[in-house]
Amino acid sequence: MPGGARAGVGPAAFTLDPRQPADPAALVGVVVVEEVRAGGRRLFRKGHRLTAADLAALPGVERPFHAVRLGPDDVHEDAAGLRLAAAVGGQGVSARGPVQSRVNLVAATKGLLRVDADRVTALNRLPGIAVFTLPDRLAVVPGKIVAGAKVTPVAVPEADLRAAEGLAGDGAGAVVEVKPFLPLRVGVITTEGLTGTLRERFRATVERKLGWYGARVLRFEDLPDDVGAVARAIEGLVGDGADLILAGGGNTVDPLDPTLLALPAVGAELVMFGAPAHPGSMFWLAERVASRTPIFNLASCSMYSQATVADLILPWVMAGERVGPDDLAALGHGGLLDRGMAWRFPPYDADAADEADEG
Repeated sequence: MPGGARAGVGPAAFTLDPRQPADPAALVGVVVVEEVRAGGRRLFRKGHRLTAADLAALPGVERPFHAVRLGPDDVHEDAAGLRLAAAVGGQGVSARGPVQSRVNLVAATKGLLRVDADRVTALNRLPGIAVFTLPDRLAVVPGKIVAGAKVTPVAVPEADLRAAEGLAGDGAGAVVEVKPFLPLRVGVITTEGLTGTLRERFRATVERKLGWYGARVLRFEDLPDDVGAVARAIEGLVGDGADLILAGGGNTVDPLDPTLLALPAVGAELVMFGAPAHPGSMFWLAERVASRTPIFNLASCSMYSQATVADLILPWVMAGERVGPDDLAALGHGGLLDRGMAWRFPPYDADAADEADEG
């Protein structure tokens, strides 16, 4: 064998000198661990596994290079990345690659990205394993790269890879999945007395946003500042099949706001009043207990902007998730929604992404 093989952890590493005679057959299957160039161009990437067809090009390499010979229990990085991605990915994602040993998980549907962060951390504690994702609970479109999986060495022992596969499967759900949005029926009530252009602008904005999720407006109801009228409207919408009630306008900080006062009358309980986020802290969420129908308000800024706390929570509801006080309280970490956080909000102007794999 050219150069001197050395003992160590993992595959046997050695220096391959293409200028020295060698048994060509002995080099088939050897893995290159650095970029190899010949005649000023790249001949092999790091991680390339030599084939019989590659041997004719070796005499043109100007200098010795490092390589490893895999053992019977070593899994090459490309095969390991594919297996790791298959173990990590769940519904709504597809694997793409490998490109330079990285296998991407790509959203196959429009929906809510869910990431089990604890299991991602546990996986990354295993030797050689690397799983990296977008943050949990983002709204994504088909084609969006949501995660990547690879191993950091050019090969890992079979036992380590099996440990990762076992850990990825040791949970109630997948480590990474995209839950499709549901075609919910939404009732919208307003008590702000919107008329003319303002009313049309509000309705167009709400219909555009809900339509992006595949939901539809059951109907809009413009109501007086009357508790009984609001209660009757909510009950009527629920009776007609509304899965979600949006309450536009009103005065969130007014204890006599008719929508807030109507909640007990329709059997609804507040999940949280206010939200630890800005803009949008004047948000509240309630639930009609008997039907588990969520009811939440759209404060004035939420009516037209897509960068408020309401737009962070709406994807959760649209994916069929029940939102509790802990979910809302956790918004405080990252709840300062400055202009640099546009990526956290639903891409209402896009229905698909065309993201290229890194090469």
